[in-house]
This record gives sequence, structure tokens and C-alpha cells, in this order.
Amino acid sequence: MPVQTCFQLKTSDIPKKWYNIVADMPNPPQPPLNPGTGEPIGPEALAPLFPMALIEQEVSAEQWIDIPEEVLDIYATWRPTPLYRARRLEKELGTPAKIFYKYEGVSPAGSHKPNTAVPQAYYNKQAGIKRISTETGAGQWGSAISHACRMFGLETLVYMVKVSYQQKPYRRSMIKCWGGEVIASPSTTTKAGSTILEKDPDSTGSLGIAISEAVEVAATSDDTNYSLGSVLNHVLLHQTVIGQEAEKQMEMAGEYPDVVIGCCGGGSNLAGISNSFIRNKINGKDTRIVAVEPASCPSLTKGIYSYDFGDTVQMTPLLPSFTLGHDFVPPGIHAGGLRYHSVAPLTSQLLLDNLIEAKAYRQLECFEAAVTFCRTEGIIPAPESSHAIRQAIVEAQNAKEEGKEKTILFNLSGHGHFDMSAYDSYFAGDLIDDSMDEQGVQSALKAIAELPKPAGYTGKSYAGV
Repeated sequence: MPVQTCFQLKTSDIPKKWYNIVADMPNPPQPPLNPGTGEPIGPEALAPLFPMALIEQEVSAEQWIDIPEEVLDIYATWRPTPLYRARRLEKELGTPAKIFYKYEGVSPAGSHKPNTAVPQAYYNKQAGIKRISTETGAGQWGSAISHACRMFGLETLVYMVKVSYQQKPYRRSMIKCWGGEVIASPSTTTKAGSTILEKDPDSTGSLGIAISEAVEVAATSDDTNYSLGSVLNHVLLHQTVIGQEAEKQMEMAGEYPDVVIGCCGGGSNLAGISNSFIRNKINGKDTRIVAVEPASCPSLTKGIYSYDFGDTVQMTPLLPSFTLGHDFVPPGIHAGGLRYHSVAPLTSQLLLDNLIEAKAYRQLECFEAAVTFCRTEGIIPAPESSHAIRQAIVEAQNAKEEGKEKTILFNLSGHGHFDMSAYDSYFAGDLIDDSMDEQGVQSALKAIAELPKPAGYTGKSYAGV
């Protein structure tokens, strides 16, 4: 008889509530601040950008929040997502470790992003909004929100980071297939974009710049709200359907993870797979949680914990986070969804409290891991997900060297079907190992030197916290 490798739940097993980790954190995250006054902002400050239902979720301390039936109906078109045991990868590595992965690439957009795109579109529709403006790095979020808006009859305007706009033409096509409009950022359609282009006509863009453009449109249009695919509390909240399903599936497999791994840009993918397990860790389970980021944009491993703007042109509130500075423009690596200068306040606080740890890897070693995974498990992973795969392989190799069994769980957050140009470059030997721009980081950190400092600020990177 074949050995079971796929663990699938029923439609009735889709979580009916989102899990809010704020209720269980030993130290809740510090509040966002008004950049003008330095005082904590209230819900009214977010009202020009978000519907009240999402604002209430953003500030909620309730442990569980009901998922609307309309959202569950759309979730059911692809959820629950499968959990696999990577037996062929285990054999290739010769490891005693058991490797499991939760595969989010089965969604219409091919990633985990629809888990929050659908509820965000729903709540905006309920509030009478006609259009959503947003940003996207690699295009996963842009395609997800375009799909979700189509489900609820909303228009979508997507500012796509220029380097990804050029690298990933088929992500642009996906956005257009669902009726969205996509513009390369920085652009001349906004004051924010025009300002950046005046300083640097050849700017490759960044998520911080694209956020500035999208926020500007929403703030100046009565029928338009802004939508964000990561970082904010309510976004991380929506992603917890991943981890809740994974808990049940690991029970089906008769295992519990010793280590849970997720790639990390803004933090939503990591939170999705790990927050349920962090709750168990807070309650006594001995599990490591590992956030994995690119070495060229290492917000968690090389950034400092400080208040900072979420965007380049300083239109957002100040958020407490591990950051490289809002002026930092990362190199144009193919993992565009991880090219963000800071990390979610919730994720940052969990790192401060030693409930998670962080690792950073270079582009080539991640693509090497992705190819190994593809040739054993058959799935071509997105460049972002390759970071989690790299850490899973490292954990499995360590288990082999130590002669110890270990159970590893990682989130395969999306497929790489629209990233084949990156794989072409890798196979041709043209892919380069971009390193962190040390001078750029130091310059960007100077720009936040005068901003308020949160409790726990040391001026040191993660290694020194």
C-alpha cells in the first residue's frame, strides 16, 4: 500500500474564526503613533483609509473573531489547503527528520494572499466603497486583491514595484484578467511617485514607495479605500486559517512540529503558519518558530527596533517594528514579496520576547534549495517560499549530523509558475547574490534617528537585542 503523504481536511473543517494572538502575547505590541504629535492614534485616524470593521479588528484584543459566511463561502473554493509530508525530500537529504509543508499555492492567485484579500474586499463592499488602491511587490498580493475585488464587484488599482513589474509580466496579466489596473511604481500618476522620480529617474521602486502611491490615491478619493497585504494586525489575523488547519493536519499525521518555519517580508505568511503554534508555545509547548528573510533585505536580523513609517514618503502612522529605515530601497532580488524595509509590529514584538527567531539567506542558496525541493517533491516554489525551504533543509541536515529525529513544518506560501524567468537566470548562471547595501541602510537609519523610540529600544540589531 502507498504510504500517506497528503493530509487533507474536509470543507467543514475550514476554521470558522480567526485567531488573534494579541490576546495571548505576554507583551502586547506598542501602539502606532501620530507622526506629528507623537501620541498614540485612535481608530478615527485610520477611517480615511479602511472600513470600520477592519479598524475594529486592527485594535481588537479578542482572542477569536468570527469569519463572515460570505467569506467562508469563497474560502471554500480552495480551502482547506493540503498538508504534505516531503518523504522524497527526506530521502534525498538522508535525514532522520520528518518534513511537512502546508501548501497555499492551490488558491486562485497561487499563494496565501487571498486569505486576507477576500475579507478585506468583503468589508469594503459592506462599507459602500467602490474601489481599492494597493501596492504589490512580486505581484502575489496584487493578483489576490484583484481576484477578491472581482468576487465582490469592486474596482482595483495596483501599484506594482517597478523591478517586479519588469521581471514578472504574467503577474501583471493575472491582475488584468481579474479586471484590475496595474501601474509600475514609482509612477508619475501621484505626487509621491513623481517626487521619487525627480530624485532618481531610474528608481527600481520598493514596497515603501508603492505604498505611498496607493495611500495617496485612497486619501484623496472619496470612493476609494486602501488595502494592505501584510504588516497590519488585521492582515495577520486573517492568515491564521493556515495554522489552524495545519494543527489539525499534523494531528492526522500523528506528529507535532519541533520547528515551524515561514518566509518573512512584512510578516503575514509567517503569522499565518505560526501564530497558532506560538499560542501553544506560550502555554508550554517546546517549539521553535523561525522567520526567514533575504540577506539583502534583513529587517529582522540586521534592522533595529524603532518607530518608523510604513512608507517612503511618510504618509502612514509610525509603527513599532524591526526596520532598515523607510528610505531603504532593497536590491532587485526575485523574491519581491520580501523586499520590505520593516516587519509587522506583532512579529517584531514576538521577536523581542524571544518567542520567535530569525535567519537570513542569500538568493543563490535559496534557489538551490528551491530546485532540490522541486526535483524531489514536484512543486516549483515561489522565490519567497524558497527561503522557508532553505531553512527546512538546514534543520533537516542538522538533524542528520546530530543523529536526532526532528519534525519540521514549513509554509509553502505559493507556487513559482510566474517566476520562471528567475529560474531561467539561475540555470544560466546569471542570477547574482545581491548583498545588503550597508551604506544605504546606514543612510536610511539616520532618517529615523529623530523619530520616537519604543520601550525596548536599544539601537542594536536583533543579534544585540
